[in-house]
Formats: sequence, structure tokens, C-alpha cells
Amino acid sequence: MADNKKKAGKADRDRINIWEADEKRDWSKKFGVTPAELEKAVKKVGPMAKDVKKELGK
Repeated sequence: MADNKKKAGKADRDRINIWEADEKRDWSKKFGVTPAELEKAVKKVGPMAKDVKKELGK
């Protein structure tokens, strides 16, 4: 998810930035997990959304 949602490119949509509160909230909601669970998954497998999704079993 992009910092500026009007200028979201593919790379931005494919990466999770856990240091941005709004992104952490949005991705947590998308995957149906808590922000802490999301952060743990990102730290384990990296910021790529497809890898995090797989890690979370979604």
C-alpha cells in the first residue's frame, strides 16, 4: 500500500511497510490478523505481500 494512495505503483502494492501505521492497519485488516501477527510474519519472511500471505496461511 502506498504512502500516497494516488500514486500507487505495482511495487508499492506488493510490499508491506510495517513502519507506517496506516499500512500496518490496512494490511492487518486485509489478512484478518492483528498488527502484531502481521509484524511477526513480515520480520520472518520479508515485506513481500505474497510471502506474508503464505506465512499467515491466507
